[in-house]
Amino acid sequence: MFKPISLYIGLRYTRARRSNHFISFIALVSMIGLTLGVAVLITVLSVMNGFDRELKNRVLGMIPQASVSSTEIITDWPDLAKKIAQHEHVKGVAPFTQLQGMLTAQGQVSGLMVNGIEPQYEKNVSIIQDHMVAGSIDNLKKGSFGIVLGKQMTDALGLGLNDSVTLVLPEATPSPAGVVPRFKRFKIVGIFSIGAEVDSMMGYIALNDAATLLRLPDGAQGIRIKLDNIFLAPQVAQDIVKQLPSGFYSSDWTYTHGNLFSAIQMEKSMVSLLLFLIVLVAAFNIVSSLVMVVTDKKADIAILRTLGASPATITRIFMVQGTIIGVIGTFSGAVLGVILASSISTVIDWLNTRLGWHLFDAYFINYLPSYLRWQDVAVIVVVSLVLSFLATIYPALRAAKIQPAEALRYE
Repeated sequence: MFKPISLYIGLRYTRARRSNHFISFIALVSMIGLTLGVAVLITVLSVMNGFDRELKNRVLGMIPQASVSSTEIITDWPDLAKKIAQHEHVKGVAPFTQLQGMLTAQGQVSGLMVNGIEPQYEKNVSIIQDHMVAGSIDNLKKGSFGIVLGKQMTDALGLGLNDSVTLVLPEATPSPAGVVPRFKRFKIVGIFSIGAEVDSMMGYIALNDAATLLRLPDGAQGIRIKLDNIFLAPQVAQDIVKQLPSGFYSSDWTYTHGNLFSAIQMEKSMVSLLLFLIVLVAAFNIVSSLVMVVTDKKADIAILRTLGASPATITRIFMVQGTIIGVIGTFSGAVLGVILASSISTVIDWLNTRLGWHLFDAYFINYLPSYLRWQDVAVIVVVSLVLSFLATIYPALRAAKIQPAEALRYE
């Protein structure tokens, strides 16, 4: 069977046991370094992609992507919602009224952002209905004073479905005993679990109940908007406000969570750069390994030259050898990285449960997400292979310049 001489000898050099074990060790270290660098880079990028995806799907699925509010209560909000929905980038609209308060139950107190909503509209702009673990937002009816809370909140207060909880509003009410805050008793009619910080800071009541608590006419403070592209939120919100009468103003997710998204993007870029340096160091190890191989194989190179091998053939022999180290290291790292990226969320969750760790309580989600993008894997593999190939050029050219007479003089 025909084999190109450079490929055949390059493969023989790779498979053969060298008399100099130190050179073999350096080659092995180069391969392992490349494997670990590629694997860690794939895993870390998958985790950063996971945080990015969870921010978009979970957190931005609960808070308004964009909103249009008024300085006065909007009594004709259905007409306004219908007008906003005609915008080409708007996928859904829903009325809302917001108020802040504190929940008290069984001696426990916790702050809460309360959203007054219309359930049939809210389903078009929020993912809450898809993450209900008990009850439903459809149970929020006018005058019933029901409330939907996050699981983290109910667990902290020791409450469950159909239990009662007291909402304390910051507005003070004059009384014969002096100025006291306002209280209202609510019944828990639904519990949701997003797995993010909103579980412990957001609650939902009926839109008209919110107006009653604030002593306002039936209506809404604003219209929440869901978009087909969240990055167009500032522009779309401003465009909508320009088409409305004075008194309306816009807001979007970049005001509340824009810094978090920018931080994730910056960390992803910086971590990627640092980990690519690990791959680069591993590729430079290939250079040192091949330089020592060339030094060790001077006699073999001289014999091949005397037998008629051209400098180009010698160059290709050592490029083959270095490229094989790069290929094995890269693809081993890619396989290991894909396995780690696919299983790291499960492993970390298991460790948190078994060891009682709370590694992610300080983040906007309480678990480690991972999202493997095959585009990232392909880019990492290609860059690693290119670096490995470039690392073979200098040692191979150095091998081609060896003069047979000089190499064999002391043999």
